[in-house]
Amino acid sequence: MQRTATYRQALAPDTVQGLTVPGSRTDTSPARKPRIVVLASLTSSLVGFRYDLLKAMAASADVLACAPNPDPVTEAKLAEIGVAFKIVPMHRTGQNPLQDVRTFRALVRLFRNFKPDIVFPYTMKPIIYGGLAARWAGVDRVLPMCTGLGYVFVDDHCGLRKRLLRKGSIQLYRHALKAVDEVVVYNKADAAEFRRHRLVPPGSAVSIVPGSGVNLDRFAHQPMPKGPPVFLMVARLLRDKGVCEYVQAARLLKARHPEARCQLVGPVDANPSSITIKEVQAWEAEGVIEYLGEAPDVRPHLAACSVFVLPSYREGVSRTVLEAMSTGRPVITSDAPGCAEPVDEGASGYVVPVRNADRLADAMARFVQDPDLAARMGIAARERAAARFDVVKVNAILMAKLGLTPTVPHAEMDF
Repeated sequence: MQRTATYRQALAPDTVQGLTVPGSRTDTSPARKPRIVVLASLTSSLVGFRYDLLKAMAASADVLACAPNPDPVTEAKLAEIGVAFKIVPMHRTGQNPLQDVRTFRALVRLFRNFKPDIVFPYTMKPIIYGGLAARWAGVDRVLPMCTGLGYVFVDDHCGLRKRLLRKGSIQLYRHALKAVDEVVVYNKADAAEFRRHRLVPPGSAVSIVPGSGVNLDRFAHQPMPKGPPVFLMVARLLRDKGVCEYVQAARLLKARHPEARCQLVGPVDANPSSITIKEVQAWEAEGVIEYLGEAPDVRPHLAACSVFVLPSYREGVSRTVLEAMSTGRPVITSDAPGCAEPVDEGASGYVVPVRNADRLADAMARFVQDPDLAARMGIAARERAAARFDVVKVNAILMAKLGLTPTVPHAEMDF
């Protein structure tokens, strides 16, 4: 059966661009494949973060990937592996309830027409509105994957507006996850938050997988560049990612070691904690950082750097940290939830207190003072990435949880 992977028009009652809906008049196969909807809040993430998983899914199931924005490059790559795609209305960072109602209604309509056996949503809005819509549409099973609790759960001491937003988010999570058997998270801190805020019923499992994993072949070990150390941070330009601490640490470091270079890669984001482009330009004019813009492919930047830095306030498990480790780069990160777990302190990198630019600068200075340190730690980082974060191992866990392989590997990862 020919499957067309780009799907933008309204769903027909019985088919989704060549995918037969089970139980419809076009379903003539004696033993059909399971049908899975993968729901994302950013189209590019389907390839950037889930490509290997979607490819594995498509070998055993009919897969429909859904996200809010058109992206011809992503759609073409999904088509190559036999994954169908549909745009769904969703404002990833919006807080307009009318827009969210539109998202909910569109998802109910999609699920009723496509009739998935499983809905696999990841990130906050897909989990909430995908979970609610799946219950409404009578989908048998939802397996949500929380890649990080994000902005509203970053700290307990926050303003009234953020506290209200958190309270509303907690209620939505509880309603959306009321009937799920299991939720997948990336770290123990998020698992504890799910229990503390009662986001899932007491009888539901909260399982931990070691992030999204990293493709060890795509992010192959690269030789260390020669010359003074080059520090690199790759992240959306958000205060919660520790961008301001990185800039301040760079300022302190360059006052002592002007030969050091500090680079920043990432897009401006529509988020309440976003850094403005004017702030970035001011840092550049000061000579503190080199801003390299947004990079669809970070591999050249990782190969050109000596040390990767991510002083985030909270992560699930950072994909960029895993990619840097696989490339053979030591990592300096914070002791915040989801940040420190991949790093073997003192062997493959350093862990510093969150929101502490002074300690961050001190850790960066070690690589300037010892020119061979980055290469030694980089070897250990690559070995750790291969042993614990290989995407093949991570996807084997998820495929088993989705029922696409017969046994579930050990899913609880002690980082």
